[in-house]
Amino acid sequence: MVETNNKERRAMQATTGDNGGELTSDEELQRIRVGELMPHNAPITLVNYDPEWPQLFAHEADRIRAVLGEAALQVEHVGSTSVPGLIAKPIIDMLLVVPDSAHEPSYVPALEGAGYLLRVREPDWYEHRLFKSPDNTINLHVFSAGAAEIARMLRFRDWLRATPVDRDHYAAVKRDLARRTWRHVQHYANAKTAAIHEIMDRAERQRS
Repeated sequence: MVETNNKERRAMQATTGDNGGELTSDEELQRIRVGELMPHNAPITLVNYDPEWPQLFAHEADRIRAVLGEAALQVEHVGSTSVPGLIAKPIIDMLLVVPDSAHEPSYVPALEGAGYLLRVREPDWYEHRLFKSPDNTINLHVFSAGAAEIARMLRFRDWLRATPVDRDHYAAVKRDLARRTWRHVQHYANAKTAAIHEIMDRAERQRS
């Protein structure tokens, strides 16, 4: 397997709905964090797939479209909660595509007015922004139109939806890793990179 560079590894990690890719130290994670970084220092809570997750996504998507209007170019359900049958952290990952995610005045005040809180700002990685809902049940990932990560996130989701063998393999990896104690949730996310790479390789071979 050819070794990927750091940006590619981060891209594969965000495909799952977890932000920050290969960032590991407290200092690195704090650099992209808006507000104080708090350690997790615990295992990861995973739950069985909930058939209500698509409805929760649809409700939030409608609200975001109403708040942003034409600025919301695309709103998608991504991450593990978007894959029927897959265990997941009980947090809905959403992808929001705007014309220019670096231009925060065009969308951040409106989202904050709707209750979303800006928590991550990554200017050097596709100008990614991450918002949390007040009750911590939503992760909203924001990218600019045309960002390569958009297609990767959707391809990974669609592949797992259509490929039960890889869905179950990914679930087994997640279940094993979740039992361990992690200083930050991002460290758990980083540990899944090898499995994600393996699955994405198969998906890419299928497309070629």
